[in-house]
Amino acid sequence: MDARTLDGREIELDQQMVGGLRMRLRGPVLLPGDAGFEEARTLWNGMIERRPALVARCIGTADVIEAVRFAREHELLLCIKAGGHNIAGLAAADGALMIDLSPMRGVWVEPGRKIAHAQAGCLLGDLDRETQLHGLATVLGFISLTGCAGLTLGGGFGYLTRRFGWTCDNVLGMDVVTAEAKLVRAS
Repeated sequence: MDARTLDGREIELDQQMVGGLRMRLRGPVLLPGDAGFEEARTLWNGMIERRPALVARCIGTADVIEAVRFAREHELLLCIKAGGHNIAGLAAADGALMIDLSPMRGVWVEPGRKIAHAQAGCLLGDLDRETQLHGLATVLGFISLTGCAGLTLGGGFGYLTRRFGWTCDNVLGMDVVTAEAKLVRAS
């Protein structure tokens, strides 16, 4: 299977390489033609048609680290899909390794501290539903199918912005996987 490198070259990823990635992840690694590939690569904006070489459907931070490490080892073009809601389709790239965070939708709330924790694939509706159970709300966008990660990284404008600031103003910390495949805590 052909994949693209960071400098635009095309390289062949053989079954042994892909099998090695599959062994390193708990979540599935999907290739074109595999069940679930089309759904995983699909973005909210149906006008955007991009075909990654393979999709790593990560189910935890360790999967993300291993997928980034694999991309580094093979100098692969990398794209990240959380909610996939960006109008320009920036979550997908032709020939890339797509890291699909959409299975990582966990949300937990600490009502006493008025803090919510959300995984990277969480949608606004997921976060809203869990916080409302505790009489809490946060600054979110207007569309419940938008990904929290993309909204936050873009600033995050919503109904509560005038009173409480942007979504990014309300972040206490994030676990971030760097391009070096290292986990850091940003706060």
